[in-house]
Amino acid sequence: MRKLITNARIVSPGIDLPNAAVLIEGDRIEAVIEGTNLPASAVKIDAGGRLLMPGFIDIHSHGADGHDVCDDSIDALRHIARRKLQEGVTTWLPTTLTQPKEKLKSIAGKIAAFRAQGGLTRCPGMHVEGPFINKEKAGAQNPQFVRPPDFAEIEDLHAIVPVMILSLAPEMPGALELIDGCRSLGITCSAAHTAATAAQIHAACDAGLRHLTHYGNAMTPLHHREVGVVGAGILDERLMLELISDCIHLAPDMVKLIFKVVPIDRLMMITDSVAASWMVEGEIQLGGLEVVVKDRVARLKEGGALAGSTLLANEGFKNLVGMTGLPLHEVIKTTSWNQARSLGLEDLGKVAPGFLADLVLLNDDYSVAGTLVGGEER
Repeated sequence: MRKLITNARIVSPGIDLPNAAVLIEGDRIEAVIEGTNLPASAVKIDAGGRLLMPGFIDIHSHGADGHDVCDDSIDALRHIARRKLQEGVTTWLPTTLTQPKEKLKSIAGKIAAFRAQGGLTRCPGMHVEGPFINKEKAGAQNPQFVRPPDFAEIEDLHAIVPVMILSLAPEMPGALELIDGCRSLGITCSAAHTAATAAQIHAACDAGLRHLTHYGNAMTPLHHREVGVVGAGILDERLMLELISDCIHLAPDMVKLIFKVVPIDRLMMITDSVAASWMVEGEIQLGGLEVVVKDRVARLKEGGALAGSTLLANEGFKNLVGMTGLPLHEVIKTTSWNQARSLGLEDLGKVAPGFLADLVLLNDDYSVAGTLVGGEER
């Protein structure tokens, strides 16, 4: 059945069309139409002048609303996915924490079952954050389960469910070999929880490193005698940068600086949301560590380190628009298109003919009015 979404302001990378329409045939976009010459033989959906954009692709998210990927539960995954849809996320990578080997395998099995069930967000695979990190930069990762890089462990997980991203510390012994092995499997490696020098990051890029996880956080900072991971992220054009746009993990001035010196095609908005998202106050567990949520900021009970975020994807987009002052058709590249390009997720990230009809409708205040996955309202 053909569907026609009318009376929409269509925003997609490079375009901003007021009073336009999208024709959907099956699960794909058949046409983007300007003007009043609309086909009659389609079920019409009036967008009411709202923003119609590509659904958000959240490549780094641990949980939502009291549930965590590491709960090792299909029900938890489905609950998180439902909340993600309410944020406008149409593609999600369930993201794990530093956990024991056998538990990660069990979680991978649950993600595989969640993928097979379908009916909610798209789920191309998982994002494995840790366990091959630097204890000195563990942050809110549980140092008890940190271990040396082990390609066989990633191979085992990848055989259960596709590992789309592996976040690791590239300076650890054996990490470069692991990165090269992951490249052969099509796994994107990302530097995270790392004390690497800029030279070590460049060497890791030679081996296949392509992302920096939650850029600016749990990594060596920019210094005038050693530019560190932050500086390498600016200099090395092979790297894509994950940005948590909650105005906490990155100060607004830092976000402005990043957008000024790094091409927008290398920037990717993430939520890094944990079970505390959708909560204002309370306590949660994060990888076996106690976390306190106050005023929507999650911190470890012991030590006070930031413990992921409570950011909702639509809020992150709103924050980026406000912090950068850039046009919507530019900022939107960072919420879906860049992620899709980086991970080889074909037919996602644009409102354009031939692309999958994964769409989000936003109100003027950027709250979510509706979400479609493959042309179906979710």
